[in-house]
Amino acid sequence: MQLIEQEQWSPHVWTSLESAGVEHFLSHDGKVSLSCIEHKYICLLFSAKWCRPCNSFMTKLLNLYKTINSTSPGSNLEFLFVSLDHDELSFLDHFRNMPWLAVPFDQKISQKLRVMFHVEQIPSLIPLVSVDGKFSIEEDAVRLVEYYGVDAFPFDAKRRKELEAIDETRSQGGRLEELIGSKDRNFLICKDDSKISISKLLGKTIGLYFGAHWCPPSRSFTEMLIKTYNELENSEIGRFEVVFISMDRDENEFMASQKLMPWLAIPYNDKIRHDLSRIFDVKWIPTLIILGAEGNVISRDGRVMITQYGPAAFPFTEKRLKEVEGTLEEEGARLPREVSDPGHEHVLTLDMARNYVCDVCQQGGRFWVFSCRQCDFDLHPCCAEKL
Repeated sequence: MQLIEQEQWSPHVWTSLESAGVEHFLSHDGKVSLSCIEHKYICLLFSAKWCRPCNSFMTKLLNLYKTINSTSPGSNLEFLFVSLDHDELSFLDHFRNMPWLAVPFDQKISQKLRVMFHVEQIPSLIPLVSVDGKFSIEEDAVRLVEYYGVDAFPFDAKRRKELEAIDETRSQGGRLEELIGSKDRNFLICKDDSKISISKLLGKTIGLYFGAHWCPPSRSFTEMLIKTYNELENSEIGRFEVVFISMDRDENEFMASQKLMPWLAIPYNDKIRHDLSRIFDVKWIPTLIILGAEGNVISRDGRVMITQYGPAAFPFTEKRLKEVEGTLEEEGARLPREVSDPGHEHVLTLDMARNYVCDVCQQGGRFWVFSCRQCDFDLHPCCAEKL
């Protein structure tokens, strides 16, 4: 947050705009005096019609503006549109859908304001806050609005810290109903549209699965996760549940994802999906966050554990991971480095594989395998002992 001394910055925002050459504002009814924004909470919106991210952001901003001014009329929120369009026709086309005021189109003035408010990219939403007789230029609020929507208001540093603290607390897990549910929804959905109460998941190890149908790595990992899920479901090893958090581009893609999955999902239209992606800082997919039986986060690398060790890694704790690795190391130490199969012309060398099919017994195997380095031939250690 940057503070501007009173001598450098007029106590009235509109006089500062005036110093940049702004003589009046525009509304859809015509010219408006600069003084009309006095005593209002002002945010400068730098945007342009040619900018795709600007057009995408505009939809969110319109909903936010209408919601705040209808539910909290005392907020006195006002946006001022500063156009970075290339011509006046584009400016007017962009402005016609905005219910707030605009600085008249003038490229020289727009550039002055861009420099004055340190705007490096668009869209940019700059809140102006009075602090002890000084004006503060707050950090660009675009990401804050995209992340938190209406909850981001009043877009200042204090609110940013409050929201980040809430996210940090939620990211540690604890109360499952609060993490993946809301006041309006205490259930998850199955692929047949039936509803399962979140309370039925309490005491289980939970995998929060962020994925999408359009993403090839997600589809590949989904197959591995289904195998692990089904094996654990049909065993007495432990109780495991997966909750799908869709990163699909639309509801049809979400439905295509869900119909392949035997587990639960958060409804596609629920904003909790986006909240969880933000809370757990999901930067790529697929991602699998593991919650322990108490609801606490025990691993952010569930994808790696499932890929390498499958159901053997359950309950996916660091302790269990070390146990699996230790057991595999002991098993490997007891096996010969090479074996010969009378039915195969080449020497078979001890190796490690995530999944394979033994060419003798035709059964699937994991981990240790005797493989031919010259052709596609795999032998399970149990079959090697019978040679």
